Amino acid sequence: MSTVTIQAVQAARRVKILSDSASDLLALPHIPFETAPLKIITDKKEYVDNHRLSVEGMVNDLKIYKGRSSTSCPNTEEWLAAFGDAEEIYCVTLTGTLSGSYNAAMTAKEIYEESHPDRRVFVYNSLSAGPEIRLIIEKIEALVLAGTNFDNVCAAITEYKKKTGLVFMLASMRNFANNGRVNPAVAKIAGVMGIRVVGKASDRGDLEPLDKCKGQQKALSAIFQRMTGLGYAGGRVLIAHCFNQEGGTALKQIIRKAFPAASITIYPCRGLCSYYAEEGGLLVGFEKAIGTL
Repeated sequence: MSTVTIQAVQAARRVKILSDSASDLLALPHIPFETAPLKIITDKKEYVDNHRLSVEGMVNDLKIYKGRSSTSCPNTEEWLAAFGDAEEIYCVTLTGTLSGSYNAAMTAKEIYEESHPDRRVFVYNSLSAGPEIRLIIEKIEALVLAGTNFDNVCAAITEYKKKTGLVFMLASMRNFANNGRVNPAVAKIAGVMGIRVVGKASDRGDLEPLDKCKGQQKALSAIFQRMTGLGYAGGRVLIAHCFNQEGGTALKQIIRKAFPAASITIYPCRGLCSYYAEEGGLLVGFEKAIGTL
């Protein structure tokens, strides 16, 4: 799309796209974008998941931390501040099953639209995290730049979500246990004798373990099998890694062997996703075949 066309869309509609920091995004190329940061909290320190966070420092700290940890979502006031003065707002949040971010954003939407009856806010519960959220956000940007109106963008994103998925590989579940998300006995499975846990984001929006694999290579094969079983047939793939570029690259090669033309992007997780993925983890967002629900 030409620069002139992009500027015309922005001038006419004053659009803004937002997410909480579970999207791993800090900016978009053409539409104003902002993240409302989540926080990772321990008894010793609070980590704000924004552009100033040293993800490596946080991950290293948490590897030796012995106490409980938790996460905190953006509150209503933080969401309102992120809305700014936009007339048309699209907001995508971390799964509401694991976070209160969606509920806080919905409250902000109600307050904002009551104060500005001529403005529109779309808040979407991704039922997912990381790269699947990013796929949704980038789809919103493309639709807006194509001139799609607000109601049709909302409808199109609801349909698009049916054609995306998230699978993951975890080399450790220590932070899940410290956060009270899983039983410590279950968490010990990951990492023992090289065991990796492979799973998916369920339709309910929680993280569902599916396979226990010994070694990374078997886990990567299991990821690809789960992707194709869920309807992947060569669409876009986003691979977010927590200090595991090697694993991301190896998975890309597996996918490309079966689907040579697939568009695959690899990038590092930021704070919140690194907290849950932990060192060695992968989060994989992908597009399913057209017509797959």
